[in-house]
Amino acid sequence: MDRIIEKKKGFFTKKTLWISLVTAVVLLIAYSIIFGDKSSKLNVEKDKLTIETVVKGEFKDYIAQIGTVEPIKTVYLSSTEGGSRVENILVEEGAHVKKGEILVRFSNTGLVLSISNYEAEVARISNELRNARLLMEQQTLQSKSQLLEVEYACRQRKREFERNEVLHRDKLISDEEFQLSREKYEILVQQMQLLNKNLEQDSIFRSVQVAQLERSLTRMQQNLEIVQERLERLNYRAPVDGELASLTLEEGQVVNMGDRIGQINILTSYKLRVEIDEYYISKVTHGLKAECDFSGTLYPAEITKIYPEVKGGRFAVDMEFTDKVPENIRIGQTSRIRLELGQPVKAIMVPRGGFFQSTGGQWIFVVDKSGEFAYRRPIRIGSMNPRYYEILEGLEPGEQVIVSGYENFGDADKLIFK
Repeated sequence: MDRIIEKKKGFFTKKTLWISLVTAVVLLIAYSIIFGDKSSKLNVEKDKLTIETVVKGEFKDYIAQIGTVEPIKTVYLSSTEGGSRVENILVEEGAHVKKGEILVRFSNTGLVLSISNYEAEVARISNELRNARLLMEQQTLQSKSQLLEVEYACRQRKREFERNEVLHRDKLISDEEFQLSREKYEILVQQMQLLNKNLEQDSIFRSVQVAQLERSLTRMQQNLEIVQERLERLNYRAPVDGELASLTLEEGQVVNMGDRIGQINILTSYKLRVEIDEYYISKVTHGLKAECDFSGTLYPAEITKIYPEVKGGRFAVDMEFTDKVPENIRIGQTSRIRLELGQPVKAIMVPRGGFFQSTGGQWIFVVDKSGEFAYRRPIRIGSMNPRYYEILEGLEPGEQVIVSGYENFGDADKLIFK
């Protein structure tokens, strides 16, 4: 008798179903790993963000700065004589002074003693010079007198010799007598020559001696004049017209040579000292134009000096007014300044915001067209002014970007709006 064999139901069907399900899950995970969005996301409240639209327009390359009014020139006062004592202060700080006006009277005992010594030395050399000249004249007269006597005697001996020469030729005198007259004459000639030579040498010697004394006297007189000028400078006078800005002296104080004792501000004009971020150091040059705001009125100015040193990320420049100077301007007063760095150009622009501090202008969050999220995008910024950044590449007009600060976004690449 035949037996009916029962067929097992659902064995292959269930096995196949489980394999298919596991395979699908594995493939889904693999797809997510390979092709999924791996960017870090952060949920943010859109209402707390500042979102601006990228625009294209005229970019004005300027910066806004604050300048401080300073005198056009400052003259520093320094002591001119070491060891001087302050006797009287005649002018107070803040006073307007004229060139040559006495500000302070000093005293200096050592300087007074030096003048006395120089005066005594001048008197001594003057006396020596006077005596030397008198002696030279006396000796010259004495030598000339001796020379005259010898010349007279020489002429007499010459006549005697010439007479004896005739007599000797006629055999009227002896050879010895003739020879004696000739020797007497020749001795007087030699004596006259010697006196002439001595007179000449004495004259040269005395002239040199007198010249040396005259030079010594001249030097002493010059030194005396210098010391007297130094004594006069103890009456310290204003070197220029201006305002005595400071005078750091007290009566009885002793100062050393070269000590800074004050300053005078020349107020014929004024300048502005401006400190600028070193970011602009390559763009700031001599002659750049600026507008300075004083009480709502703009005054044109230009850069006249750039200081090379950078301190605390800033460098300084001086600006001078190119037209009229503001009325009632005061040293230390401040002014808002608009400094033009270049000519206006057509450019793509983004309003300034806190994002720059976090990104350095290297990237920005761009809002997707759906308005549901924003994502990072690299950009390149050119110039900047107080209102806009100039965008060289990375953005197009009409796009929206987040310009507020990114401090709370961490390393997120994508911001999901809530």
